[in-house]
Amino acid sequence: MKRRLYQLDVFTTKAFEGNPLAVITDGDEISAARMQDVAREMNLSETVFVQRPTNNRALARLRIFTTTQELPLAGHPVIGTWFLLAQLGVVPASEGSVHILQQTGAGILPVEISFHDGRPVRVTMTQKPAKFRAAKISRKALAASFGLNAGDIAADLPIEAVSTGIFNLMVPIASRKALGKIAMNLSDAAKLIRGIAQMAYCFTLGGSGQVFSRGMLPWGSEDPATGSAAGSLGAYLVRHGKLCGGEQLKILQGVEMKRPSHIEVVVDQVGVKLTPRVSGSAVCVMEGQIEA
Repeated sequence: MKRRLYQLDVFTTKAFEGNPLAVITDGDEISAARMQDVAREMNLSETVFVQRPTNNRALARLRIFTTTQELPLAGHPVIGTWFLLAQLGVVPASEGSVHILQQTGAGILPVEISFHDGRPVRVTMTQKPAKFRAAKISRKALAASFGLNAGDIAADLPIEAVSTGIFNLMVPIASRKALGKIAMNLSDAAKLIRGIAQMAYCFTLGGSGQVFSRGMLPWGSEDPATGSAAGSLGAYLVRHGKLCGGEQLKILQGVEMKRPSHIEVVVDQVGVKLTPRVSGSAVCVMEGQIEA
């Protein structure tokens, strides 16, 4: 059966930048095995299948697949899919903001779509409250797996696994120069990270709420934009006193891949509860049909 297929670049307003995403908008009545086949065929970091929700509170259900597995939640698939659905009229256009609920493997979560002149310009996803888990990993071994020296990992922040839907390993890097030198040894990195996190999110702090980051995937290579990890990073920085709750964090990722991606994060803080909101834009670069 032919299905509608779209490809977008996410966390950017320019084609051929940001993080590519495939979206099947009529994804009902496809087996999980065939969804995995399609995701492997697309060969992108994620492919989304939009389905009718099984919970009537949600406007749609999103099933998110990498080339090897289904994920309960991921950032750029949510941002890109809802940007597309707003363009297609699934979300009624309205000047200002529209709030809806989505069904994901991580539960029913809110999404905000901002419109201007009847067109979507920005999508904000609210992630789950952050969970923190100590990561007992040798700094020296981790640095070596990234082609760095131990001194290239910043000493004033911990290496810590953080989840706002899936666990990502926060790795503080001492300088932007060191961040640019990362050359990951897939085998060594996978051994260190396996069972702890989905990704090593390497970052270095800039000024005025700016962060530069790289998303290193031990099962692949590098991700140009990672919304789930960006939310985790925001919560991590609030927890460790580098960011205030309610303050905007601007993350620039993907520069080394020549796919610059712009991610914005605000962390809502209520006591020790840290809930990130991640925002970005997208642009559709291709549409067609696929047999699925």
